[in-house]
Amino acid sequence: MIIAEHLQKTYSVKVGKGLKTEKQQIRAVKDISLQIEKGNIVGLLGINGAGKTTTIKMLTTLLAPTAGIYTMDSIDAIKYPKEVKKRINMIAGGERMIYWRLTAFENLWYFGQLYNIPNNILKKRIEELFDLVGLKGKENVPVETFSKGMKQRLQIARGLVNDPEYLFLDEPTIGLDAVVSKELRQHVKYLAKQQNKGILLTSHYMGEIEELCDYIYLLNDGILIEKGTVKELANKTFHRKNYLLNIYNTTNDILDTLVTILKSIDPSVIIRQENDGVHINSKDSMSLELSRICTVKGWYIKELYEQEPCLEDTILQISKEV
Repeated sequence: MIIAEHLQKTYSVKVGKGLKTEKQQIRAVKDISLQIEKGNIVGLLGINGAGKTTTIKMLTTLLAPTAGIYTMDSIDAIKYPKEVKKRINMIAGGERMIYWRLTAFENLWYFGQLYNIPNNILKKRIEELFDLVGLKGKENVPVETFSKGMKQRLQIARGLVNDPEYLFLDEPTIGLDAVVSKELRQHVKYLAKQQNKGILLTSHYMGEIEELCDYIYLLNDGILIEKGTVKELANKTFHRKNYLLNIYNTTNDILDTLVTILKSIDPSVIIRQENDGVHINSKDSMSLELSRICTVKGWYIKELYEQEPCLEDTILQISKEV
């Protein structure tokens, strides 16, 4: 398990011109604590300037924290960064981190050599990776001829060449079409749930985070401001419930009666009729009460369910309250 406690990162920068320069301290990360368990996908969210990039650089040992504790499977990651590098890898969106003038095989062979993987093991692993990412038969093709989707598949293979225990995915689907993005998300799920890898994911696509992540950390101005599952974050943020009720053969009389009954239960209730049914917003749970009312009145329910806010709505609301 990765455990980071109260990580901080401060930079010294020179400001001013000529003889009037002075040093200033910039705190890019002020206080961040998080955990990543093997087999889980953890989301790291925050607006630009929140400290995501600096945090990832510290977790991948590209930057040493100014303060804090960072351990990976009981290894002191700050004291022994080389040991950590053997156990991790990173996959970034876009077309960086691979060499276009090399073939796909040459790329993986090169990165495998950097990890000092024995040749016989590396050759077998590369064969398995080409099969995994759907590039079998493209091993000897120059990367410069690849489409964006093929390059991103090669990125995944490169990120797995050392068989890492933990993966850091930084905007992995940026610039990809819907089909390739879906394939990549399926790869990410497979790596976490079938290969038991711990994964940290950053993305501007809230639907992607909502679909993939078991747990989410939200940063703002270098500080961790919220954490939890999608449902936990929504429950913390929204203190009212939303329901959609659809009754067979709805009439104005039925709606008027429903409004009167619900107002007597919760005077703050908000009810509106739309094309897809009756939308109800209340401060308390209403599902059982709505079922009881319809049963007593002899109204037949076509559908009734609680409408949970999407992650994007939750993040926007949290941002307003910060």
